[in-house]
Amino acid sequence: MEENVMIRNEKVRNLVLCSLFAALIAVCSWISIPTTVPFTMQTFAVFVTIGILGGKLGTLAVLVYIVMGVIGLPVFSGFAGGYAALVGSTGGYIIGFIGIAAAMWLFSGLFGNKIWVQASGMVAGLLICYVFGTAWFMVVYGMNTGAVGLATVLSWCVIPFIVPDLLKIALALIVIKRLKPALRKGK
Repeated sequence: MEENVMIRNEKVRNLVLCSLFAALIAVCSWISIPTTVPFTMQTFAVFVTIGILGGKLGTLAVLVYIVMGVIGLPVFSGFAGGYAALVGSTGGYIIGFIGIAAAMWLFSGLFGNKIWVQASGMVAGLLICYVFGTAWFMVVYGMNTGAVGLATVLSWCVIPFIVPDLLKIALALIVIKRLKPALRKGK
């Protein structure tokens, strides 16, 4: 009986954490500087989510965030929501968050949770997100506006974000290091 209560409490705790971190990603998406692809704190929140919750639960939180947006909740940058926001020219970067989660999950599964592993997983995930999002942008932008070259898209959608994204990784590593032990104590 006591074991069933503990399992149920763990499930409730995981549900609450998943929901809170999905909400954190949404709030961080609203912190935005508008450009062709807006500067937001979404990637920071995705890094923190996976780093604290781990691969399985963190990926679920990212998926919950994306589903919230798809069903119309204004969780994307600029308080956008709905399917159209996701299939627009920058939607591939949002879907690319799943790549960040997968890379971080894979790296931690293979090499543990040392800081260099977390940082490497974040960088690898960010590269996946850049590649997927850039390819998506080129296709959707090309269909709607006309073909555009890779160098141009990189200059719009990737190069301006490299330094800010690396700073987000550094900040996420600090937050994870401080917050993760506190959440473990709450178990």
